[in-house]
Amino acid sequence: MEYRTKEEQVADYLRERIISGVFPRGSRLKQAEIAEQLRLSITPVREALKLLEAEGYISGDSYRGARVVPFDAGASAEILQLRLLLESQLVRAAIERITTKDIAELRVLADDFAKSFESGDRATARGVNYRFHRQLYDIAQLPQTLHFVQILWARYPFDLINSASGRGEHAVREHEEILQAFASGDASAAMLAMRKHIESGWTVLKSLSDSAQAE
Repeated sequence: MEYRTKEEQVADYLRERIISGVFPRGSRLKQAEIAEQLRLSITPVREALKLLEAEGYISGDSYRGARVVPFDAGASAEILQLRLLLESQLVRAAIERITTKDIAELRVLADDFAKSFESGDRATARGVNYRFHRQLYDIAQLPQTLHFVQILWARYPFDLINSASGRGEHAVREHEEILQAFASGDASAAMLAMRKHIESGWTVLKSLSDSAQAE
């Protein structure tokens, strides 16, 4: 988005790659390497790392190399409820502003997500999924709400959820339901579809957690 500062763009680039697994949990991020990769000066990268540390994506000394923190595999029901509350607000606001062009761009991302899962490239699928939700929520123009949502995302084990058998197919259908509701301008249906999407992922997480405890 054109209105973002360089550090915000870098932070978004890093969030996507952390969530997708390009930068694995527990790995180190060195600002000099990132700056070289993005062909930027150190300053916006350093500031982006500070943003991510404040949100809970990384920890440590950004000068020597920050470490990507693990997802919270025991993500609490409180995180789920906060996601449902805040992301519903973003959906309600977004449906009042979304354009035909926005929907077309989101459909491209939804199709890319489906193709990535079908090809078995789950890392790419997670990255596209991040862009789908981020682009959708950007339309709401509620930056503070989105900021808090990103903090919750830092604590949510998307990699574990998306590793579950059949999750990709379900997510593809859920994305389509969300887009259909937006295309029809039905705020209630859009909020319900997003709630279903989030709760579906939570159900998978709880099932995996219960299975691990049983073992």
